[in-house]
Amino acid sequence: MRTPKGRNAESDGPTALITGASSGIGEALARRFAQGGYQLVLVARSADRLKTLAATLSATYRVKTSVAPADLSQPDAAKKLAVSMKRARRPIDVLVNNAGALEHGPFIGIAARRHQQLIDLNVAGLTAMLANFVPPMVARGEGRVLNVASIAAFQPVPSLATYAATKAYVLSLSESLSEELKGSGVSITALCPGLTATNMLHSARQASKELTKLPGFVISSAEAVADEGFEACVRGEVIRVPGALNQAAILASRATPKWLLRRVSGAMARSMK
Repeated sequence: MRTPKGRNAESDGPTALITGASSGIGEALARRFAQGGYQLVLVARSADRLKTLAATLSATYRVKTSVAPADLSQPDAAKKLAVSMKRARRPIDVLVNNAGALEHGPFIGIAARRHQQLIDLNVAGLTAMLANFVPPMVARGEGRVLNVASIAAFQPVPSLATYAATKAYVLSLSESLSEELKGSGVSITALCPGLTATNMLHSARQASKELTKLPGFVISSAEAVADEGFEACVRGEVIRVPGALNQAAILASRATPKWLLRRVSGAMARSMK
């Protein structure tokens, strides 16, 4: 593994900062980057979970792992995190924006405050992380970003309206930045997984009977998603959709007229009630 620009060969090597790292896809990504030899900065709200994971990864993969508890839905959280990394003289070579929230149910049945929470974390928090960590990468002439979006970003999803809209934002922003930053040495990758076996999905299924009707074969493992995300990130791919079934669904949605796609999505949502 080569030494990133601006570092000495004796330094700790490349560092990946992973948000939402305490469970699910974030935890799986932390393990995958540790396996790949990256030093880690783990970010999530739960300090205890992060410390336990950090100790495990350090012992298993012999990589330097630190924790930075933070609620990225809060104003200035990303800025404070960036400042703390600068003070620690720890440049971030790979930024993994995985932190996110999901709420399933009719739009009008979800409290306005909850809609705002999804936007604050999935949109505002992610954007703030990019605004604070990408400029130093560009200044060094090297860096990678992995934004975790969703296949929900490609189409309307009744009963996941706000969540899908936030992920569409993530996908659009990722594609735009990938073009803006061409030639800068910094790559932007959007990982768009389908349904994945995580605590977030488990909680959503407990809160919504409709989601319990989903067949098991449509749900991927967090580890499989993380493997594809890691590979796409280090290759500098712009979009990666894990799983053949999800890829087929995306191709079909792109070939379907918008009006028909809305009707099909609506009919499927109503059939699950």
